[in-house]
Amino acid sequence: MTDMPYNRLGRSGLQVSALSFGSWVTFGTQVDTSLAKDCLTVARDAGVNFFDNAEAYAGGQSEQIMGDAIAELGWARHEYVISTKIFWGIHKGVPNMENTLNRKYLMQAIDGSLERLGLDFVDLLFCHRPDANTPIEETVWAMSDIVSAGKALYWGTSEWSADEIRAAWEIADRRNLHKPVMEQPQYNLFETRKVEKEYARLYEDIGLGLTTWSPLASGLLSGKYVDGIPEGSRASLPGYEWLKGLLTDEKKNGQVRELAELAARLDVTTSQLAIAWCAKNPHVSTVILGASTVDQVHENLGALTALERLDDDVLAEITGIIHPWTRG
Repeated sequence: MTDMPYNRLGRSGLQVSALSFGSWVTFGTQVDTSLAKDCLTVARDAGVNFFDNAEAYAGGQSEQIMGDAIAELGWARHEYVISTKIFWGIHKGVPNMENTLNRKYLMQAIDGSLERLGLDFVDLLFCHRPDANTPIEETVWAMSDIVSAGKALYWGTSEWSADEIRAAWEIADRRNLHKPVMEQPQYNLFETRKVEKEYARLYEDIGLGLTTWSPLASGLLSGKYVDGIPEGSRASLPGYEWLKGLLTDEKKNGQVRELAELAARLDVTTSQLAIAWCAKNPHVSTVILGASTVDQVHENLGALTALERLDDDVLAEITGIIHPWTRG
């Protein structure tokens, strides 16, 4: 397999693998600790050094499973980068403990995440969504204090607007606090607005780094939904019915069929081509991969081969398929 590239996380000095491994949807719903150990091992053996999680994934179970798996594997703490994200909360119906970024919640949420992960600190800590009901300054102070306390090394945001990110950065800059370093947006061939347009000024202005999620558009770009929703797939899981409209979109599935033809000519899979396209963006520090089986981990890591084959002509052909109005 092609060697794993490593990129700086924005303007920070932290190096993260171009492809990383995340636990959204899978850990706690489709993956137990034993399977998690197998998937994590395959990813690490391929050079992956960044592993993404979140408090809200499976109500805390995902953090617990990943923490237990890493402990059982005996990984040395200096060998990997790990993240979690906080906002949604796991104590439903309790004031200050859900859908918030107030100081009380943040200070208690990080302790809960660290306990479940079995760690003294996380490398990256994300505000999982913006909170319109808490002043950004309160959130910035709390996140900066968490970093100062050594419970996280860097902090950032997920799915914040460019204006919100800039406001947080400027508050931190004025107050001499730890600034947000990274953002975690959705980014794939069908979802490009934030990464390519909205955040365009932030890369140079504040050195924003990106850890992007859903490179396969929840599986749509894998090609497995072109003939409907297979049993056992993500869209068949309880609570994920909202995905069905996306995954059965006839126009998009038609475009995926065209991508499959291009991928076949390059001797890679559709999934590998779609993941490689995300990793090709110089502003993307790492592309977070998801998988519920060891075979899927191997499959997705094959995107490194596809990445080598993405020359300007191939990129132009991909653009023509997804944005047909650009064709001559």
